[in-house]
Amino acid sequence: MEPDAVRAAARVPHGGTTDSSVLDFSANTNPERPAGVDAVYVDALDASTRYPDDSYPDFRAAAADYVDCDPASVVPTAGGLEALRLAFEITLEPGDSALVPEPSFGEYAREVGLQGSTPVRVAHDELLDADPADHEIAVVCTPNNPTGELADPTRLREFAARCRDAGTVLVADEAFLDFTDASSLAGESGVIVARSLTKMFGLPGIRAGFAVAPGDLGDRLAVARRSWSLSTPAAAVGAHCMRDTEFVSRTRERVESERERLRQSLSASFSVSPSDAPFLLVDVGDRDVQSVVETALERGVAIRDATTFRTLDSHVRVAVKRPAENDQLCRALADV
Repeated sequence: MEPDAVRAAARVPHGGTTDSSVLDFSANTNPERPAGVDAVYVDALDASTRYPDDSYPDFRAAAADYVDCDPASVVPTAGGLEALRLAFEITLEPGDSALVPEPSFGEYAREVGLQGSTPVRVAHDELLDADPADHEIAVVCTPNNPTGELADPTRLREFAARCRDAGTVLVADEAFLDFTDASSLAGESGVIVARSLTKMFGLPGIRAGFAVAPGDLGDRLAVARRSWSLSTPAAAVGAHCMRDTEFVSRTRERVESERERLRQSLSASFSVSPSDAPFLLVDVGDRDVQSVVETALERGVAIRDATTFRTLDSHVRVAVKRPAENDQLCRALADV
């Protein structure tokens, strides 16, 4: 990390609220979690009087099964964002450049900048057509946050091949991919995949995730990873969650059904973008975004002010939750 870049940097706004009295649609996390998590956590807490096994064999095996890759290429991290930072740390030097999508997750440009490198912003729906040559890395978010669309699998793999040919590392943020039936890029040569367990399993406070890369990239990630990068409870709960394939299937079905129902309901008053993710991007038109956010909050619902994403100036983002909760969101946004 480049010290002068750190001095010039700032924090990036995120969704989520600490106010437990409101219904939180500002963070895209599952309102449900797999059965048995509590017991797994308690058992792991009892084992936390010792350092965890830094090789994390059980967690890595579960992650490898989850994304269909070699366990040796899995690098445990404290959440998806740590996987992204690790990817940037081992690939970027001061003066390098990185292709990043916009609008998209604001941490990409921030993390690139912290390495003393330059983020080169490309429209999220044009990035797969961009020339990766002369850039050290290219970042793809699929499904993209906050717009919600899944990258076309064929075009994405073609872009990965062009990156390999150009000597450019492709960093694929798949934080929301498990809400779709699309295959992961995990194990692809020249690609670093970042995965988060926060969203699907509804446990943002656990801080569990992982990176995947084969060959030299994977070796460098493994060396650079902080020792004991996952707490014992995080590793145990993460492995337990990833093995609950029924929970994942049920969640996908609910999100797909409720997302469409919510989209149709909100479309009566707003312009709502199609989405493959557990959230919807809503254009509130000529309404004042801050007033919309504040009105919803007064009615007991927190939504994300999406104008904090570059290029968006009239949008909010809302998560997709369970039927009764989604109905409450629609009531909170009625007549705003």
